[in-house]
This record gives sequence, structure tokens and C-alpha cells, in this order.
Amino acid sequence: MNASLVIDGAVARLTLERPEALNALNRDIARVLEHSLGRLARSKEVTVVIVSGRGRAFCAGNDIAEMPSLTPTEAKALSQRWQRIMDGFARLPQVTIAAVHGYALGGGCMLAAAQDLRIAEASARFGLPEVTLGFNPSYGIARLLDIVGGGPARDLLLTGRSVDAAEALRMGLVTRVVPDGTIGAAADELAAGIARHPRGGLAASKAIVADIRAGKSGNAAQAYAAALRRDKGARERIADFVARKKKGR
Repeated sequence: MNASLVIDGAVARLTLERPEALNALNRDIARVLEHSLGRLARSKEVTVVIVSGRGRAFCAGNDIAEMPSLTPTEAKALSQRWQRIMDGFARLPQVTIAAVHGYALGGGCMLAAAQDLRIAEASARFGLPEVTLGFNPSYGIARLLDIVGGGPARDLLLTGRSVDAAEALRMGLVTRVVPDGTIGAAADELAAGIARHPRGGLAASKAIVADIRAGKSGNAAQAYAAALRRDKGARERIADFVARKKKGR
């Protein structure tokens, strides 16, 4: 088993399961991720997805062992496949959380960046070492620029150095840092808090962000909000909020 998807009510856990290879991304993992993304896209119950890695690392990058045997055409096709997988996380209606411990390097760093939120243990390391091997990251660069901006992204892309969780937090690559050994509990707590919110508003907010990133007008926000306010459940929650506010006066 190279990766697994476990759904528990409103929270799903997508786990890379190649600890002996530091969860390096290979074609078998790609196949599982594609299947899992399809299941999640169809799910009406799941609100939050936690992405993590088993063992000593989140993900050490793409499996170098696969690369020497690839023809240029195959390498390009594999790169495009991984870009589609990363884009697939952005298209999910669920909020996705990368729970990072150990290494998140190369494709592993891009996998973390593909998620909506990223939490990391203090000892986690992030980096894009591709230039040290004589090539460039072949997917995820636009997403990285969106998250951390041009300066920090160029630093990671052009130096090949790795950064610790504290520096990743300052860059914006990580949204919060937690003590070592607590990543599982921290991810569960964050996911549970988000899962308490109505799914429609979360999905709409995520879709609006994706539209704006794609160069579309942000005016869609008003349309989403109007549609949600017409929803019976949304009206009931708004009425309950107003009633509680009046009682608190």
C-alpha cells in the first residue's frame, strides 16, 4: 500500500504510506492520489482532508529511482500528471490541511503547498533541492509564488537550500508551527474546528479563491453569498445567530 484514504465522518485522512522511502512520490502513489481525489470530489459528507505521511517524513519528493528510465516524453507526461494531481487538491470542495513532520522536499514541498493550510512540527524541513541535481521543479511553481511571493519563492527555487519550520512560517509557507510529536493531535484539532462550520460556506470560499487566482472577477463572492443566504439551513443559522445576539444585549 503506497497511500491510504480513511474517511471518518466529516474528516478524511489521506496518508502517504512509503515510510521506507520517506514517502517519495512514485507512479503507484500518483494512482492512489488520483483515485482518492475522485472519491473526495464526489463526497457530500467530508468537510476537511488531512494530508500526512507515515514514518519519519511527510514526503522527501519525487522518487529519483524512477527518473533514469524515463524518456523525455515520459518525463513530460509524468510532470503533467503530478501537476494535475496538485491542481486537484485546489478543486476539491473540502478544506485541505498538510500535516508536516520531518522532510517536505521537492515534490513533497509542492504537495504541502498544494493544500489550503499547512501546519508543521518545529523540526520539519522544507526545500526545493532540484537545482542541486541540475534540473528544475517541473510543477507547483505558480502555487508557490501565490503562497509565499516572488522573493521567498526565488530563494527556495534558486538556492536549493532547506528551511526549518520557523523560517517557513515567516515566509508564509507554513500557517502554524507546533511542538515536535504533536502534529497528529494538532491536525485533528484544527480539522475538527473547521468541520464544525457549514460545508457550503467553506466550499464557496475556496472556490472564490480559486477563481481569483485564475484571473476571474472577485464579484463571484456576492453571488455565492446570496445563494447561500437563500439556503434553508443558512437562513436558520443566521436567525439563530441574530436571536443569540439580541439575548446577549
